[in-house]
Amino acid sequence: MPLRVGITLGDPAGIGPEIVRAAINSGRLPQGVEYQCIGESAGSVPGKPTPESARAALVALDQAVQLVRTGKINAIVTGPIHKARMAEVGFAFPGQTEFFAARSEVANFAMLLTAGAITVALVTTHIPLREVPYAITKSEIVRVGKLLTNFLWTRGNHRPRIAVAGLNPHAGESGKLGTEEIERITPAIEQLRAAEREAEFDGPISPDTLFFHLVRGHWDAALCMYHDQGLIPLKLHGFDVGVNVTLGLPFPRTSPDHGTAFDIAGKNRARPDSMIAAINLAVELGGK
Repeated sequence: MPLRVGITLGDPAGIGPEIVRAAINSGRLPQGVEYQCIGESAGSVPGKPTPESARAALVALDQAVQLVRTGKINAIVTGPIHKARMAEVGFAFPGQTEFFAARSEVANFAMLLTAGAITVALVTTHIPLREVPYAITKSEIVRVGKLLTNFLWTRGNHRPRIAVAGLNPHAGESGKLGTEEIERITPAIEQLRAAEREAEFDGPISPDTLFFHLVRGHWDAALCMYHDQGLIPLKLHGFDVGVNVTLGLPFPRTSPDHGTAFDIAGKNRARPDSMIAAINLAVELGGK
């Protein structure tokens, strides 16, 4: 049977429906794959989000879960939702990553993003910056590092080179600018080296130089300590082609790395490149 990919429209008042339509009609998706759109856009006005449009996005997510559970689709690509508006209609998750993990009853999951020459996995995601130093425990760094290694293996990289970012300026400057690198990050790297002998882990690397070398091919991916540490350079490097991947699920789940863009919805200005990249990666992962 052909690979079947389900694509949710996201909030139908945003750019989701138009970028999904543009992606499917682009001629830039693999042939021999069945693409199924999930969600309703009838009654929604582009650029004018309502509680009903947020509920439509939530219904589509639930439908996607049911379809993948019953084997009617093999992978899920999600259109953008507006988290605050979703919360207003009962969406009890920080984002779609956590939604799919909960629905799949998976505790060992993580967020990965990839665009061009940059691939990053995040040890912490949607938490306030002030909480990050307490959340980057040795065990969490090791856990996400293993998920990142497995993702790179899945894509055919059987000797991945991974840079582990420090938390502080200059990776702590030997403890003068912070001790997280000494107390938690370095011990985690040592444990990863012992556990994942087919991968190479370098670090802690000073965050202000890591990405310069990453885009030049010195490493295959970076393990970042917090959300913006990884996403700012990634979006600067490949804003229009970024893809969000949920690691650890029993099925591939990807999404374009951008929001609902209500301000340009319906104006024929939204680019489908990130959605195209997300669908292509879902097809690649679903065929493994």
